[in-house]
Amino acid sequence: MKCRGKQGSRPCQAEWGSTVYALTARPGPTSTAHAISQISTASRFQALSAEGNSLDGLNIHCAIVDELHAHRTRKVFDVLETAMGARSQPLLWLITTAGSDRSGICYEQRTYVTKILDGVVKDENYFGIIYTIDDGDDWTDPAIHRKANPNYGISVLPDDLERLCLKAQKMPSAQNNFLTKRLSVWVNADVALFSMAAWDACADQRLSIDGFRDESCWVGIDLAPRHDFSELLALFRRGEHYYVFARHYLSEIEAEESDNSQFAGWAASGRVETNPGNVTDYGRIEDDLRELSSRHQVNEVCFDPFSAHQFATRMQEQGFPMVEIRARVQNFSEPTKKLEALMAERKIHHDGDPVLAWMLSNVVGHYDRKDNVYPVRERPENKIDGAIALIMALSRAMTESGSRPRNIYETRGPVFV
Repeated sequence: MKCRGKQGSRPCQAEWGSTVYALTARPGPTSTAHAISQISTASRFQALSAEGNSLDGLNIHCAIVDELHAHRTRKVFDVLETAMGARSQPLLWLITTAGSDRSGICYEQRTYVTKILDGVVKDENYFGIIYTIDDGDDWTDPAIHRKANPNYGISVLPDDLERLCLKAQKMPSAQNNFLTKRLSVWVNADVALFSMAAWDACADQRLSIDGFRDESCWVGIDLAPRHDFSELLALFRRGEHYYVFARHYLSEIEAEESDNSQFAGWAASGRVETNPGNVTDYGRIEDDLRELSSRHQVNEVCFDPFSAHQFATRMQEQGFPMVEIRARVQNFSEPTKKLEALMAERKIHHDGDPVLAWMLSNVVGHYDRKDNVYPVRERPENKIDGAIALIMALSRAMTESGSRPRNIYETRGPVFV
């Protein structure tokens, strides 16, 4: 029986209804809007909520997570991974393009995959593959787009890629979307200041501050009582090359209750130092500064008086050379540009600190009419405290002598004409 009129030869509603009834009446899989079930084997394939709090009690064989980079917290991932504990051959399948949140669970998993691929970590139970372009590739060259698209020429059309690439070149606002979605390149925050590819290229995990014993350094201090990180950063200079080591501080409650999925992990690994309560313990930072000065020559300790006036007063009374650097564009523009240049020239070195890398990736540049740049963050959750401490220390280390410039009247007195 065929329906007449505008529906043409398409089977009518009555025929469709009888067909569906005939299929569902037979023993086998049944489906609803969000699940497929097999009663005879007590099996179910089901779409889950994105709220990790509602997923406890699962006992699963397989989980497929699509676009992991879009997960703002690690709750769903942790629940799914834990839910496979009773299964002999579980499979957790993660599918994603790149993104911009380096503090999230997705970048954590990507970093683990790169360590496996580089032979740094051996894990026979984890398989990972990354399709992306190589460092140094010109993303505007259509010839390299194939690297990031294994289905190039089949479901990914070259003409479409080239069209979007041209659009990204002409519209900066479209560039990050093209890099992440089409080439799987991790980018910074929107309109970010620093190239994280350049920063990552400066990493040397063999570096240790112990290798700089008795050498001089500049210290950057950035303090925050509660929701932000507090920072103590030491910057060493050898010729034209700079070496950075940072300590990050956060209260335990802030680390545990934050929506940022990496905070607790960084604390557990020792990358972030925590103290009990919900307020950062400045006394611990003072102790660490004293310990640092016992092993190295501290030329200057740079601080912003807005948040560290009392801290600076106490440390100055103990003989530390405290240098006040106010958060103004004239104080930050040149060292910010210098830091960007050092990254490009691979003349700044670090030990691969993931916390500092995340903070640098969050820095957005605000330019004025004279091309001066001031580092800011776009959203409150995008912390940049370590980047600010680095820029302050660099502002003093990049000077000829590294010492605080003296007022001319301190040396020759006033001249009366």
